[in-house]
This record gives sequence, C-alpha cells and structure tokens, in this order.
Amino acid sequence: MRKEFNVTGSCNPQWHYMVDTPKRFEAVETLIARGKYFIINRARQYGKTTMLRMIYRKLSDKYLMIDTSFEGVGDSVFESEASFVQLIVTLMKESLQYANEPCSSILDDGTPATMKDLSKIIINFCQSSQKPVLLMIDEVDKSSDNQLFLNFIGMLRELYLMRDKQGMDFTFHSVILAGVYDIKNLKLKLRPDEERKYNSPWNIAADFNVDMTFHPEEIAQMLGDYENDTHTGMDVKAVSEEIYKYTSGYPFLVSYICKKIDEELGREWNSEGIVKAVKVIVQGGSTLMDDLSKNLENNPEFREFMYSVSVNSLSYSFSLLNPMVNMGNMFSYIRNKDGRVVIHNLIFEEALFLYFTLDYTMKNYAKISPFQLNYVRNGQLNMEFVITRFADLMHQEYRESDEDFLERQGRLVFLSFLKPIINGTGFYYVEPQTRDNRRMDLVVTYGKQEFVVELKIWHGSKYEERGRDQLSDYLATRGMEEGYLVTFDFSKNKQEAEPRWKEWNGKRIFEVVI
Repeated sequence: MRKEFNVTGSCNPQWHYMVDTPKRFEAVETLIARGKYFIINRARQYGKTTMLRMIYRKLSDKYLMIDTSFEGVGDSVFESEASFVQLIVTLMKESLQYANEPCSSILDDGTPATMKDLSKIIINFCQSSQKPVLLMIDEVDKSSDNQLFLNFIGMLRELYLMRDKQGMDFTFHSVILAGVYDIKNLKLKLRPDEERKYNSPWNIAADFNVDMTFHPEEIAQMLGDYENDTHTGMDVKAVSEEIYKYTSGYPFLVSYICKKIDEELGREWNSEGIVKAVKVIVQGGSTLMDDLSKNLENNPEFREFMYSVSVNSLSYSFSLLNPMVNMGNMFSYIRNKDGRVVIHNLIFEEALFLYFTLDYTMKNYAKISPFQLNYVRNGQLNMEFVITRFADLMHQEYRESDEDFLERQGRLVFLSFLKPIINGTGFYYVEPQTRDNRRMDLVVTYGKQEFVVELKIWHGSKYEERGRDQLSDYLATRGMEEGYLVTFDFSKNKQEAEPRWKEWNGKRIFEVVI
C-alpha cells in the first residue's frame, strides 16, 4: 500500500508523504544539545507534534526520552497540588514503561504530595540516569492557564538555574513544551480577585526561531516522492509553486490541498485542481477553519482587527507588543512582511472574505442579492455587466449612506455582491503588493477567465490618474490588456458619470465612480 497525505495527528515517514526537513531538525537538535529549555509555539496543525515524534525517533540513542502530553488530562488533577504532582509522575512512568531503564524504579518511591517532593524525584531520577534526560510535553495549552502548572514550570526553572552549580545531570538536560501559546507571554489570572496579567516563570526559555513553513522546493520534494509512486505526469515545480502561492507554506494547508486533489478531485494536479481544493477548504469542515470562525466570534476586538486588515486593507506596523497583532501572529492568521501586518496566506484571506461577506449578505440580502440577472452567458462571466450593475446597486440602495459607512463597508459590499455570482466556479484574492487602505487589486478567476478589478478610494484627480497608472502597470506584469477600476468617491460634490471604457498607457480600463 502506498503512502498518503496526512492532515490528522503527527506524520510518519513510513506511512505519509512528508516534507524532508533536515535543516529544521538540525536547528532543533542544536538547541537540545546545548541544554536549552524552549517551547515550540506555533498555530494549530503547524507540525509541532510531528517535530516531537521526529525528536523521539532520531535522538533516543543519545537521550533518555520522557515523551508526554496533556491531551485528554481532566480538570480534576488541577484541583490540588498532590493530584497534579502525582499526574506528572504517572506521565513519566507511562512514557518509560517500555524503556527498561533502571532509574525508572525511582518513580515508584513513595507518593509525592508537593512540588518539593516532585523536585526531589526529578533530581534523583536524572542523577541516576545513564543518559541525559529530555522531557517533552505536548498540548501544554490544555493547562497553561492553571496556577499549579505555573508552579511546576517555576520548579523546573529553579532546577535549571541550579544546574550551573550542581552539573548538567542535576535535572532535565532539556525541556521542550509544545502548544499554540507562548508561555513566556501567557496572560494569567492567578487568583479569582485579580485582573488578568502577564506572569510567567518560563523566562529561562530560549527563543524558538525555527522556520516551520514549507517552501516551494520542499513541497516539490514531497510531490516528487508522490509522483514517483503514482506517475500522474504533473509538473512538480509548477504545482509546488502554485500550492505555495495559496498557502504561504502553512503545513496543514499544503498537505490538505494535496490530499483533496489526490483523493477527491481526480488527481487534477494543475492550477484548476488547486483552486478547486482551495474552495473546498475555505468552505469549512476542518478544525482549522472552525477555529478561525470561533476566534472571530469570541473576541469582538480581534474580529474588528481582522476585518480592518482583510477587507479594508489597513496597514499596521508589525509589533508583537500590540495584543491584537500578537494574537493574529500566534494563530498564524497574519505575518510580518517588511515590518507590516499582512494576512498569512490566500486561503485565510479567502476564508475571511467569505466570513465577512456572508455575515453582511445575511443582514442585507434584500439590498444586494444579484440572482435576478444573468451575469454568466455561455459559461463566460461578463465582468463589465457585473461592475455596471454594482454601480446601479450602490446608487439605488446606498445613496443616503454616510461617508464613514461607505469608506468602511464599500469594499465589503462589492465582495458580498460578487461572491454569489462566481460561487462554485470562480475565486478571488487580493494581490498583496497592491493592498493598502487606498487601493486593492482584486484578481478574479472564473474558469479559465481572469480579471483584475482595482477598488480604490477617491483622493482627488491627481490620485485618479495615479490609480490608472498603477492598474495599467499591474496589468502589464500579468500580460493582460483589460482591467476594471471601481472608485468610491465620498466627497459631497462628486461628479457621477456613466461607466465607460478608457484607453490608458496602452491598456483598456473600464471605469466606474460610486
């Protein structure tokens, strides 16, 4: 039986097509060899558990591995110090039950009731081991907001600091925690009457700066292994670059696209097949998309922040000192590009567009429903007609709306209008290089058709000409002859004109002012 693309749990090279990550593992191995304590804090399904399994497989001959997880641990163990420290000892014993290590018997000595008792057990255990001891705890988010867990981390910190006096075998040689949250910056409520505040005893931890995204050449290696087994005839390099274009290397999304194409889309290994896979993913059903929706619904401030970045293209400086930027980065919904905040990948961008447009459409269906007209004829999308009808809609339904509403919602109304027209066949995304709060170049695909629609805000005739220049230049980079320019004019004395085609710098531009 051949391998498969895996999107659940950890990956195993015997069973799954995987990206080979020697440089990534080498960086982690160096941290371990130097006795560092660190946390692999990355977004959901970003390869954390797979990395822990790889460490276990490749380094078990050098280190005594204690490989544990807080997955499935109930709340009752956090009700008392005694129950918590006994849980830690139990997890250690379970990890070592097949290791046949003489030092394991130390874990059976007595019943620990305090952190002090646990500390003594760890010291005796590590000093008795023939190999340096490596502690790995996965899914630490399950308990990272609990005071007992923080006390445990504090105890590990104390032992770590005592290593300089007592020697490296005094305690764990290295400790690796894995979770979404960075415990160094955890916001905790330590007592019921306290405000939530930053408090972490994990300030001994080394920074984990290992790049865990998949790059095009790494995706190509994985697809090359697949192609050797299946002989589909795909252009491995082109497909890899196209997958990277939509995912920016997010590990789960890379594997999910591959799995969809291989198992559900007739092995259509080309740009059309990738777009089909992306559309299926964006529609939801995965835990990753469920989490995106949940995080937007549960935090209105974060929802507003993501709206401003995705729909309104506001440009923020990238600073993890800002709680919203920190949260978006932690979930990998955004990333740092040249010091500015950008949406992490086109799939998340499309998912955010879908989330916000659907929300708006459900509340304003009677205004913006486009279904009564035929925008597609003989399988071809008539973008000129779409733009014209959108202008009519805005003039009829939104003529009384104030400037603040139009500036904030104008783009969302257009996306909400366009979405049901192209749904099922088409796709759109924002060209990142053109994204700012003044303009947005929307690339719309419909079957084999492709359109560029620039949405911009009126800032005077000088900027109007610059907008045409920018659009014509962008069309040239894509080898296209025609484009569409939608300008939102919020000035009180604006002069409305009929939509028209205009020649500009050798390109044809269909213009409408709203």
